[in-house]
Amino acid sequence: MLRVSIASPQELVSVERAPLRQIARTVLEGEEVAEAEISLAFVDNPTIHQLNNRYLQHDEPTDVLTFPLSEPTARKLVGEIVIGAEVALAQAQAQGHDVQAELALYVIHGILHLCGYGDKTAAEAIKMHERERHYLLQQGLPDIAPVVEQ
Repeated sequence: MLRVSIASPQELVSVERAPLRQIARTVLEGEEVAEAEISLAFVDNPTIHQLNNRYLQHDEPTDVLTFPLSEPTARKLVGEIVIGAEVALAQAQAQGHDVQAELALYVIHGILHLCGYGDKTAAEAIKMHERERHYLLQQGLPDIAPVVEQ
């Protein structure tokens, strides 16, 4: 069973919940996760800034924070993904694409982190962004995954 719940600051960014749930399910199934419970929270800049500072000691808003709540070897993948809705809106506007595509990218990115993908090294980031690109294109979304130079 794959369960995905979503919360959002709707006054900032309209979050299309059904497509994001489907994207989450598609990524989980694509990564061969048979059982998962993932919470997606879409928050404003002050909230994501506070969480980023508290948990990563980064004093700024960010796009995605991922909190694994199960062990990597657990039968059921459990985790929380916090997404900066205002960051997504600003990034989408700056890059000239739809905010829903940016939100989809962040959902994919967060789930890939929960599935064990990293992005701290260039090699990890390349692999992560290849998977993001795969899922974006699979969903008929634009290829907005970051490009990492080797």
